[in-house]
Amino acid sequence: MNSLTTPILELRHVSRQFGTQHVLRDISLAVHPGETLVIIGESGCGKSVTMKLLMALLKPTSGEVLWNGNPVQQLNEREISTRRLKYGYLFQGAALFDSMNVFENVAFGLRQNTNLKEDQILDIVVQRLHEVGLSEDVCGKKPAELSGGMKKRVGLARALALDPRVMFFDEPTTGLDPIMSDVINELIFRTGQRDVTNVVVTHDMRTVERIADKVIMFFPLARLDDHQEQIIFRGTKDELFACEETQVSQFVRGEAGARIEELHAA
Repeated sequence: MNSLTTPILELRHVSRQFGTQHVLRDISLAVHPGETLVIIGESGCGKSVTMKLLMALLKPTSGEVLWNGNPVQQLNEREISTRRLKYGYLFQGAALFDSMNVFENVAFGLRQNTNLKEDQILDIVVQRLHEVGLSEDVCGKKPAELSGGMKKRVGLARALALDPRVMFFDEPTTGLDPIMSDVINELIFRTGQRDVTNVVVTHDMRTVERIADKVIMFFPLARLDDHQEQIIFRGTKDELFACEETQVSQFVRGEAGARIEELHAA
């Protein structure tokens, strides 16, 4: 990855509020082609909102979102929808369509957005399922018949079906046992090896250790003074695990520390 290349995704001085609630304040970050950016931080600090801003699913209250150096606000809705087809999204709960079987779920985007024939769609669906470690035997199953790990893998196969340039992962290992978490981490790592740019929101330090090129840590805005930056860490995963700044190190190690004192004082 070349840090001198134009970022494929960028936020410039972005703030976002919902009514009177301020969630993000003056956030600037860049994601370069081919890299895996992992966003960490406590619940409620704006990680998922940041991801939705990067995808233009939300608009910033102030600041700019850029795709390949171009401000998204200068694109019309049709242009945004067309460009977003090159983005894949694995939702926290996989978000499969309950009324559709596995084949129909993975084929959905191909049927909606391409003119491929059914035999071509079949080939792509089977290929993507194989890539996430599933055989075509699962094609007729409904989501209710799948384990949590299988649902995540089907969701990933669906996201990869349109051959995205960028993949977004929202808490990809939440609710999974350690073995299946490692399976999902390995699949995300392999996705990055295909020159796909990854943006991952997670609390799982094993995910960070396995896949991250760059890590950004957010802190809840409500617990910051006006002059404090909301991004309290930027760097590599090695730098993250070596960081001795209290708020960062306690989160990485899963230590309650000062947070317990804050809760008692509240």
